[in-house]
Amino acid sequence: MHLRQWLLPSLLALGLCLPVEAQRKITTPKEEFGFHIGDDYMLATYTQFEKYVQKLAKESDRMKLVSIGKTAEGREQYMAIVSSPANIKNLARLKEISHKMATAEGVSEEAAQAMAKEGKAVVWIDGGLHATEVLGAAQLIEMIYQMNSRSDEETLRILNDVVILFVHANPDGMELVSTNYMRNPEPAKRRYVAERLYQKYVGHDNNRDFFMSTQKETQNINRQLYLEWIPQILYNHHQQGPAGTVLFCPPFRDPASYFYDPLMMIGVDQVGAAMHARFTVEGKPGFTTREGSNFSVWYNGGLRTTAYYHNMIGLLTESAGNPTPIDIPFVPSRQLQSKTTPYPIAPQEKWHFRQSIEYSVTANRAVLDYASRHKDNLLYNIWKMGTNSIERGKQDHWTMTPARIDALNEKIAKERIGADRGGIDPATGVGGGVVPAKYYQELIKPELRDPRGYILPADQADFNTAVVFTQTLQWMGITAHRATADFTVAGKTYKKGSIVYRAAQAFRPHLIDMFEPQNYPNDFRYPGGPPIAPYDSAGWTLAYQMGVKFDRILDDFNGPFEKIEGLIQLPEGKVSGAGAAGYLLSHKVNDSFKAVNRLLAAGEAVYWLKDPLRVGDVVFEAGTIYVPSQAKTAQTVAAVAKETNVTFVAAAQKPVGDALKLKPIKIGLWDNVGGSMASGWTRWLFEQYQFPFELVYPPSLDQGDLRSKFDVLVFVTGAISERGRFGGAGGGDVSTMTAEWRERQGRVTREKTVPQLKKFLESGGTVLTIGSSTGLAQMLGLPVGDQLVERMANGAERRLPNEKFYVPGSVLEVAIDNTNPLAYGMEKKADIFFEDSPVFKLKPDAGLQNVKPIAWFDNSKPLRSGWAWGQQYLEGGVAVAEAKVGEGKLFLYGPEVIFRAQPHGTFKLFFNALYYGTAEQRRLEK
Repeated sequence: MHLRQWLLPSLLALGLCLPVEAQRKITTPKEEFGFHIGDDYMLATYTQFEKYVQKLAKESDRMKLVSIGKTAEGREQYMAIVSSPANIKNLARLKEISHKMATAEGVSEEAAQAMAKEGKAVVWIDGGLHATEVLGAAQLIEMIYQMNSRSDEETLRILNDVVILFVHANPDGMELVSTNYMRNPEPAKRRYVAERLYQKYVGHDNNRDFFMSTQKETQNINRQLYLEWIPQILYNHHQQGPAGTVLFCPPFRDPASYFYDPLMMIGVDQVGAAMHARFTVEGKPGFTTREGSNFSVWYNGGLRTTAYYHNMIGLLTESAGNPTPIDIPFVPSRQLQSKTTPYPIAPQEKWHFRQSIEYSVTANRAVLDYASRHKDNLLYNIWKMGTNSIERGKQDHWTMTPARIDALNEKIAKERIGADRGGIDPATGVGGGVVPAKYYQELIKPELRDPRGYILPADQADFNTAVVFTQTLQWMGITAHRATADFTVAGKTYKKGSIVYRAAQAFRPHLIDMFEPQNYPNDFRYPGGPPIAPYDSAGWTLAYQMGVKFDRILDDFNGPFEKIEGLIQLPEGKVSGAGAAGYLLSHKVNDSFKAVNRLLAAGEAVYWLKDPLRVGDVVFEAGTIYVPSQAKTAQTVAAVAKETNVTFVAAAQKPVGDALKLKPIKIGLWDNVGGSMASGWTRWLFEQYQFPFELVYPPSLDQGDLRSKFDVLVFVTGAISERGRFGGAGGGDVSTMTAEWRERQGRVTREKTVPQLKKFLESGGTVLTIGSSTGLAQMLGLPVGDQLVERMANGAERRLPNEKFYVPGSVLEVAIDNTNPLAYGMEKKADIFFEDSPVFKLKPDAGLQNVKPIAWFDNSKPLRSGWAWGQQYLEGGVAVAEAKVGEGKLFLYGPEVIFRAQPHGTFKLFFNALYYGTAEQRRLEK
């Protein structure tokens, strides 16, 4: 017998010193919080969570606590790194290995195999992203405690093989929700009462920001995921589970993006199977997978889903559970054992929070056990996927899309090929048999191959936005290069400073996904039946949404390129020329709105010129911003140029002709109790572009006298509906709200609010409406109808059913009247984000009533990215319109022109309206 084996029982019996691993004293959650995690009616706040993890970091040699940045409200956002004491001492090397394996550049097969053996699997487990889904944060506390305190064989093996990154995804939200829930002194009456968004600006949409990286928490998380650690597995906890189950877990339903590496897809299924097995072995029924819910692996932009585009195994569970006990309801279809629900659960009354905690722990340990047992494979496979991406980017490669396969099937069906061999049936156009191999060549025509890279020309009109686009890609670990001199590719010359992306990089799926259109497959419940809604958007191509000009390069290319280290910076703002009459600024640059807001705040006069202007060899377009010289203008303009990264041109002579003089404006942005995400995004956008605004709630609108308070009122989607009663009451039990929120309760109504809005407009105010809020036009009796209707046999009209017309979140193209001040700075075509949006049909007398189309669908195939079933119905429909109401202006935006702060290419349509409505017509003279 080994000496240690002989001594240990004796030492235990004598109560003498144990090995370090067993002698640690770790504070339990009950000792810290005064209750067990999962006790009914009890929640910890983030302040308590923060104090606890700080204490554990001091008590445990298995844990290192690091701040990954500040939140929107200024709290520290923590990541608890948990592993064996030896691994904790070696974190720098383990992190280096994880990073090198994921980025794959310059790592040989031999080096990859060696590092796979040396390294440890890195697993990300988060919680609390959606703060009202309180299970996520609670299970995080429990897991951190267990992995620091338990010393069973499995736990020690996991700690030896795995580095676990435990991350709280929304500290501000946890503080808000837990404090709110716990403020009722009677535990059994505790409920969460929504007063505002649980992320300062975007609430639930904090899980839709991950390729855009606008919010601080998103940036903190993305830095760890794609720039620092780059884990092999990411597990994102959510709730609520589908009715009749305890939770949904992987695998996910189709469709899947065609940009992924197949190893990633297989990895998701394998880890999902490990979760199923553990639930079953532990006697925890009630999990469902695949078609058991709507979650797919198509979307890019969520915490889980961006992982797929980076070769990570992304996991999600949606679990039932609440500190206020709930029921697991009886859903008969969930009782039938199937591949989607292999282990049904009987209906349950009084399902307790602790039961959900235990399910979460089981799921976590299944993932960690899998990572421990397969750590070499996980490290090697992420390297392999990265290497595959690099190789695909270096050579001709074809990505197959649903549309290409559909087109080929149609061609085969027309030619009756293969029908006699079980191929395509010419009568139905479908089948699954064999056709001559020559038809494969239709799919791999040279012009259909993937690009080797992309070039963003430095001389595009709004290069600042191209730089912002590049920043978003850099946050996601994409490598960009900058041209150090002029160069030529494919016969086109590009200026120094142009931005270059090579497709040969490990995260190629994400790079391609940001530039190329998404082609969502036609997905119906049955032929001719209703469409199955995608999980979130169907198309989002960011380069299209942001209006970035780029060239797809199909052949290998080189040039004087340098890698951009760190986050690319915006070009330095400056004043060019030596004129003294005034200063000119292009309207095509989004950042010009920051400059205008600063200039007006400084008391400068600002005009939009209505006619083009030539200065030397440069032609300034209609809408050019003109600032005449006054006493301090030169000094102010120089400071504004530097601060907002725009370039002014000093004019030698004053421009002559018609112009619009802008006024400083007071903006009222609608919001409601409980918080509107669309309003929150707008609020964030206003702050970025430095527009002065304040929030306005329905009771204040109903009080009237709006013109004395505001110049502009903004109603985002959800504020108003055609039925005249929407806008959300928000909140919940009014009696438990604080006084300030009770006073804000209310809705926009046809009876009270609309008459006040009409008075506001008639007295010279400006109203902007987006999405459903454009229904205000009908309430005001304007000649604006619905394009998306059909006439029935009895002569009545009805909205087109989804079987005929269905466009979930997608990118469409519209024609633009860029001679109208509302569209100054725009080109004649634009990509817009459309999400089941209103489309207007102007009535014959619209022109006589001063209703004008600004953007419209000018062809039968406007789809650019996503899914547009029946898109031909859009042709001739109006997307954006302007209406004069009394002395004021009403602007109607059917599409989501500022959706989630992504479509920079249509920001100008929105920003222009803020000033255009109250601008004064002027004639500039010499």
